[in-house]
Amino acid sequence: MSTALETPVRAAGPTHRPRPWAAVFALARFEARELRMNMSFLALAVLYMIWIVWQTTQRQSDFPILQNVDRGTQMMPVLIGLAVMLNVNRAVLRSRRRDTDRHFDVLVVEPWRRTIAHVLSAVPAALFIAVCVTVQFTWAALKPGAVGHGSPAELAVGPLTVLLFGVLGALFGRLFLSILAAPILLVLLLFAMTFAAPPSGNNWVSWLYPVVSETGSDAFPSDLLERPAAWHVLYLVGLALLVALLAVLASGGRSTVVKATVAASLALTLVGAVGQSGGTPAGSTPARERASVTPEKIRKCVEHGRSSYCAFPEWTGRTADWAAVVDRVQKLAGGRAGGERLTVEQRLDARYGLESDTLLPPSTEPGRVTVRTEWGGNRVPEFAVAVASVLVAGDEKAGTEVCDARVVTIMWLALGGEADPMSALSNVRVGDGVSGPALVLSPTEPFSMSAEQTRIVAELLKKPRYDVAGKVKAKWTELTSPETSMARVAELLNVSAEGASDGDACDE
Repeated sequence: MSTALETPVRAAGPTHRPRPWAAVFALARFEARELRMNMSFLALAVLYMIWIVWQTTQRQSDFPILQNVDRGTQMMPVLIGLAVMLNVNRAVLRSRRRDTDRHFDVLVVEPWRRTIAHVLSAVPAALFIAVCVTVQFTWAALKPGAVGHGSPAELAVGPLTVLLFGVLGALFGRLFLSILAAPILLVLLLFAMTFAAPPSGNNWVSWLYPVVSETGSDAFPSDLLERPAAWHVLYLVGLALLVALLAVLASGGRSTVVKATVAASLALTLVGAVGQSGGTPAGSTPARERASVTPEKIRKCVEHGRSSYCAFPEWTGRTADWAAVVDRVQKLAGGRAGGERLTVEQRLDARYGLESDTLLPPSTEPGRVTVRTEWGGNRVPEFAVAVASVLVAGDEKAGTEVCDARVVTIMWLALGGEADPMSALSNVRVGDGVSGPALVLSPTEPFSMSAEQTRIVAELLKKPRYDVAGKVKAKWTELTSPETSMARVAELLNVSAEGASDGDACDE
């Protein structure tokens, strides 16, 4: 009798427990790499970095106002976000385009987990924007001429916008199976953001958009902005989380945890939306009224040389730059004007909101010169014009009303000390020309300059500075008299007098 030895059959099974979340993170890394290597994203990322370098190296950027710089980081990431949205959407629909959906049924990664991976793939792009925003702001903050204070909430808007668009791409991919849906929605988004957006940030609807950019002619002190930036960040965080979870729900992830998190993210979004619903004040508030009507209660005054400079607290470090311009102009002046004590006062009118373009009335007090919150670029010769007009006419109001031959003296005083006086002449005139009649800009009201006055000033600016300065100082009394004709001024300054007899701007 034979005995058969039988070996029990062992059930086949996995040697390791399934790790679906490890697969989720592996897929997220793969999709993030694919996104990063996409040509559209790469091209926009390179252009974005070039734009940051160009923006921060411009001459007018030598004196950044940090509460404007932080808002200036928000618009460009929108383009990156739209590219991320399209690429995430294409990645979600890749299996459908290539007819590989059925192969995913044998994997441990369910559709809703794959959706989470696609959502996570947008996070590195948002982090890239966060790094770029940090570099852009830090670069500006480290400049010697920087003033003001940035807001972390404003800086967070750019990265959150990219993340929001990325998760929108995942949601669109789960809701719309056509690859044409995302481009169509992209066009609709661009149309809404460009043409259908409310005109100002004081409208509560405008704060439902990812970016709310408000700019005006004057930069406000940071405590006068009154933008609900922190509430807006809370709104964006809640909205991005809500959209991501809706994409998970659309993929079949309907667990109790997911549903509870959807409810929590919806509540977070609503809290942020309600908190920001007041928007930015459209007009005057007590703080804005005080800064506009009684700025002397806020400003701090410092002495530089013989003159006094009164600035809002965040701008006191800039008074030395103003003093340098005042000294340069006074060195060219003659008579008592060369040693006159001036009071430079920083002014703004914040009563009409961030987007206002308010013309400041000129001061009627002798020796008072207005300077605004912006500085650098064209603002420098404009301020020099204000200083020169006060030295020649006595006060700002009288200076803006000058239309006779004294305009020549004012303009040469203002621009004669510039490194490139002809460029400064072009920059300070409406129309950017150095011939013909034009309005001359100043921190307050502009004044007129005739074609003949322009010709004489241009000739003087081409002459050696020391040569003209000697004549101006020697003939100061006659050059600053309203009775002196254009022909006589041309004769005193050794300039041809062709047409000078009828060259007053008063006649044009």
